[in-house]
Amino acid sequence: MDQDYLIQDFKREETDREARKVLRFRPRKPLWREYVETGIIALVAAILLRVFVVSAYKVTSSSMEDALFEGDYIFVNKLAYQYGGKPQIGDLIVFKYPNNPEKDFIKRIVAGPGQEVQIADKVLYVDGEVAQIPLHSKNTDRKIVPADLSFRDNFGPYRVIGGEYFVMGDNRDDSRDSRFWGGVPEENILGKTVFVYWSWEPDPNSPDWAFPYIIDAIHWLGYSIASFPTHVRWERIGASL
Repeated sequence: MDQDYLIQDFKREETDREARKVLRFRPRKPLWREYVETGIIALVAAILLRVFVVSAYKVTSSSMEDALFEGDYIFVNKLAYQYGGKPQIGDLIVFKYPNNPEKDFIKRIVAGPGQEVQIADKVLYVDGEVAQIPLHSKNTDRKIVPADLSFRDNFGPYRVIGGEYFVMGDNRDDSRDSRFWGGVPEENILGKTVFVYWSWEPDPNSPDWAFPYIIDAIHWLGYSIASFPTHVRWERIGASL
C-alpha cells in the first residue's frame, strides 16, 4: 500500500515537472501584439455598443434649454423602447424628424397616442387638464401670439394619432416642435437620453478648420487649448436627463 502512494506521488511530481517545462519554453507574445489585440477587442466592443446599445449626439440648438444646452454632448439609450417598454410622458427622446428623416431632433414627450392637446395663452392642457410643467421648461417671451399668426402660444385642440407622440421643446418660445409639424411616429424614435458626457460652451468667434489647411488647424488647436479651462462646462458633465 505504501508503495502505491509513493508511485502516485512520483507520477504527480513528474506531471508537475513536465507542465513547468511546457510553460517555461512556451513562446511569449511580443508586447506590441498584446497592445494590438487589446486595441482590436476594445474597438469591436465600442462598435457593437455604438450600433446596438448607445449613440452619442451633440446638441446644436437652444430649443431644449434649460434641460440641455447648445454644446452639450449626450448619450442616448437605443434599447430603452426595444423590448416592450413604451415612451412615457416626460421622456427626453431623440427621433428622426418626420418631415426629413435625415435629420435627428431631440424633444420632450408631453402627450401620448389618443390624448388631446391644447395650448391656450402658453398654458399646455392634456385631456382638458393643465399639464405638469417640466422642471426645466420656460417661456422667455411675455408676448402672447394669436393662433391665426402662429401656433406657438395658442394651439388646438388636437387629438394625437395612434402610434404617435406629441413632443415639445423645454424652451417653449424658441422651439419648432409638434405644434408646427404634428406628432412623432413611434418608429421614428431612436432612443431615450441618458446623461451629458461632455459640454463645451460655443463661441461664435472660434476659428474654423477644414482639412487640409494646416495653418488653420494650428490656430484651432491653439484656441482650443487656451479656451479649455473657461469653455468646458464642468458642472454639466455627468448630468442625468
